[in-house]
Amino acid sequence: MPRKTHDFRARSSEAVADGDLRAAIRETADLLLTRRASAAAEYPGFEDLRTWGRTRKMEVSGKLAEYVAEFASRVEAAGGVVHFAKDAAEAVEAVKSIARRHRAVRAVKSKSMTSEEISLNDALSEAGIQITETDLGEFIVQSAHEKPSHILAPAIHRNRAQVAELFHAVLGTPPGLDVEDLVRTARNALRQRFLSAQLGITGGNFAVAETGSLVLVTNEGNGRMTTSLPPVQVTILGIDKIIPRMSDLPGFLALLTRSACGQAVSSYVSIITGPRKPDEDEGPEELHVVLLDNGRSSLAVGPFREILHCLHCGACLNQCPVYRAVGGHAYESVYPGPFGDVLSPLIWGMAEYHDLPDACTLCGRCAAACPVGIPLPDYHRKLRDLRVQSHTRPASLAKYCESIATNPLLYRGCITALRQILMHGRKLPDGNLPSPLENWKTCRDLPQPQAGPAFRDWWHDKKRNDP
Repeated sequence: MPRKTHDFRARSSEAVADGDLRAAIRETADLLLTRRASAAAEYPGFEDLRTWGRTRKMEVSGKLAEYVAEFASRVEAAGGVVHFAKDAAEAVEAVKSIARRHRAVRAVKSKSMTSEEISLNDALSEAGIQITETDLGEFIVQSAHEKPSHILAPAIHRNRAQVAELFHAVLGTPPGLDVEDLVRTARNALRQRFLSAQLGITGGNFAVAETGSLVLVTNEGNGRMTTSLPPVQVTILGIDKIIPRMSDLPGFLALLTRSACGQAVSSYVSIITGPRKPDEDEGPEELHVVLLDNGRSSLAVGPFREILHCLHCGACLNQCPVYRAVGGHAYESVYPGPFGDVLSPLIWGMAEYHDLPDACTLCGRCAAACPVGIPLPDYHRKLRDLRVQSHTRPASLAKYCESIATNPLLYRGCITALRQILMHGRKLPDGNLPSPLENWKTCRDLPQPQAGPAFRDWWHDKKRNDP
């Protein structure tokens, strides 16, 4: 839960200077891009499926309260317990209350961005509960005391050599292990954690209103271990994850798995409906579902409604030239990349994430890759307009340009001055260009004017000489 104003410009400048970071990110992002393109091409009518997905999500967000109520009633009918949380604090308190009731001191967690959104790990650790991330990527970043840097691939910023060095320092493994040995090391370290955990915590990729079922999509067996071994399961679910019917699930799975990692189907698709029944051998004795709002109800009736449609596949991150250059940690948010540029200011406020709407070139590649067609570039533009209107930060260069362009005398004077600055390198006494221009220039190259008369002077001379 953010507590301060973040500085993407400063963090991204540091990240761009890290060649190892950029190489690690691009290697994995390129692989995911290639796989996605192949998987989409192999699926007949994939673009039609994207249109269907967007339409279905529009239906859900348009009747969100109704679907939430239906899902909650079905969960309870199946024997589960539903906890409604209006914000992060209530969601954390619900999980802590469940842990206290069962005197739980050890918990295992399958990958969950929603739990990251509410800073659950920190809260449980402060309450004396040992919580272990069991997804390999999440286990790596937790061991390094870092946050995930990608929605799908949390440790995308680390290469194999760095992970081997980390495991050597934290787990005492021999230096220089290869990938297979690193995976085996993590598996051995996690095995006892699964067996001794009193609480299993998950997120959810989808929640089916019709049946009250939770759907988990993973490529590792950790999700099923987390939901079958501990006696108590807690699922933290954003209310935007609800889909209407079980018959919708195949379409959404096809969109998610192909967009996320280029798979026709993920290695594990788990559908959980209620706790373990008397005639069943596996599953939790208790199932608790924490339904998190945290501003989602308001978003569903506002101009950014489609941001709730996100499947959290990570495709927009892999395409984004900004994310590929700086990685996820530069955003200082649970949600990095084009999706995070929009959602972070909407959840935590423009004052805290004032510059994330600028972390976009408006190239449109994110919208083209999104499996449900979220208009992310349009949302970036809207947030920039809202930021200027709300005065949460000084007016942007575009705002200054608007004022100049609407005043002919001021426009001509500024153009003349700018031309002189660029041609002769004139700066202010402190050695900088004027502030808005200096900020704009940090990530762009200003064109050098050609020698000779300015266009306006040339035009007037031409008019005089060619009546």
